[in-house]
Amino acid sequence: MQARAITEFSEIDAAAWETLDHEDNPFLSYVFLHGLEESGSIGLHAGWRPHHLLIEDEQGLAAFAPTYAKENSHGEFVFDWAWADAYQRNGMAYYPKLLTGVPYTPVTGPRLLVRRGHPQAAALKRTLADFAVSCCRREGFSTWHCNFVTEVDFAALQDEAFLRRRDWQFHWRNDGYADFDAFLDRLKSRKRKNIRRERDRINKAGFRFEWKPGGSLTEQDLEFVYRCYIDTFRNYGNYPALRFEFFCRIARELDERFQVVFATHEDEAVAMAVFLAGGGRLYGRYWGCTKEFPGLHFETAYYQGIEFCLRHDIEVFESGAQGEHKIPRGFLPVRTRSCHHVEHPAFREAIARHLEQEKAWIDAYREQLDAADPYRRDGA
Repeated sequence: MQARAITEFSEIDAAAWETLDHEDNPFLSYVFLHGLEESGSIGLHAGWRPHHLLIEDEQGLAAFAPTYAKENSHGEFVFDWAWADAYQRNGMAYYPKLLTGVPYTPVTGPRLLVRRGHPQAAALKRTLADFAVSCCRREGFSTWHCNFVTEVDFAALQDEAFLRRRDWQFHWRNDGYADFDAFLDRLKSRKRKNIRRERDRINKAGFRFEWKPGGSLTEQDLEFVYRCYIDTFRNYGNYPALRFEFFCRIARELDERFQVVFATHEDEAVAMAVFLAGGGRLYGRYWGCTKEFPGLHFETAYYQGIEFCLRHDIEVFESGAQGEHKIPRGFLPVRTRSCHHVEHPAFREAIARHLEQEKAWIDAYREQLDAADPYRRDGA
């Protein structure tokens, strides 16, 4: 076997990519990862320099980790700005660092990908991790981060070489509800009434909603989607990294796995939300509007997504990072995981101590969230 790093995803053959076990995660599709680079959505200008790690054997591609040399900490959603600041205050360089994950995507999925059915899958995962560490030592990266990992990958990185970090997201789970009302019936009375009030307000105001798969989107549709995406990011002071060409490409090639719901008012599109689907999950990614209205965001980005899951028997709806406001709307906390290698011994020890403190805060936060549980638990 041979391990090496490549600087362009296009070096990977699309057919070889499909032999890897990426669990039908749309963010690990060939078109998504290749499209990020091909469209110029990532690159030196954005501080995301491809440095993918792969292992080859006599049959070709055996294992792969989507990896980037980072010159900043933007677009990661596992926040290490304080670590970078500590390095700087001590006269040391934190960047460049090495990061395994999917750019601008706070979605859990395989990070140490191995060919399906490979008899040495666990060993290959560990070899990828060891190769990442060797890249840090050989090429001068301060750290290696593996973000939003699955439990399987988390277990593969379970030893003293890696610091482990956890956090919470909020996901909705389909418990076999017959329809939206059946879901509401599981909620506490106050939460149920609030959602019905929000939806009634939208309905009475004359808003209508239409779902379209990526392959049926017109250029005008995509221009509206992109306009909303750009405006939302700029309104919140964020950098809209993804290019129009990227949206067009993944919409066309993912087709049914790329869904947009449009909200119209008086026959004019005024809001939209973009979703990706795969592996029994719906992922809410981007939302935006050209007309503000109370409750329009909740209806477009959350309630429409829940109804889509109910219509298509989708098990889990992940609506993005953070957001305690999702809890009253039926989304519950789910653990996320990341692993970190820190080269400098003193900083490794200091960060390890910090993570122990952070773990206590995260656990206490989880207990606080229990008090906000919106579901009836007494069977009444």
